[in-house]
Amino acid sequence: MPTYELALMLRAMPKPELKTTLKRVANGIFDRGGIIRNIENLGFRATPFKTSAHGLVHREANFFVFKIDTATKVVADLKEEYNRDVDIIRQNVFKVQDDSDHSCTLEEEMLPPAYRKDVQKMIEVGKTQVNRFTYKFKYNSGLDYYPFQK
Repeated sequence: MPTYELALMLRAMPKPELKTTLKRVANGIFDRGGIIRNIENLGFRATPFKTSAHGLVHREANFFVFKIDTATKVVADLKEEYNRDVDIIRQNVFKVQDDSDHSCTLEEEMLPPAYRKDVQKMIEVGKTQVNRFTYKFKYNSGLDYYPFQK
């Protein structure tokens, strides 16, 4: 199962109601076979802009991020359920990319930069390119002289 981040904006409400809303969100994930890895509370704060949801205008919200593992087909069901929930103002689901392809050795890192393979490769590329950033004056103005001081 891939890992997703579920970002939620919950309406301003007292803590007991907030607790029941978070339980309802968690049970929706668990009922569909998902796993919650982490719940991060980003706090209660003003929204960047006024947001209308379910017929009300919201200027403040509780922000939460759930890190979940669930099947790909379940994500659409969760989004549909949370769109209908009156306590949830906004919700977004993002897929988390796995960055496990890091392979570096201490010997390569301890070499001086001029001896590293990636630096040598950049030097070779730099030698083959023409320096296109230097500006040369072109005498296409029709004047017989350079009008600015040299």
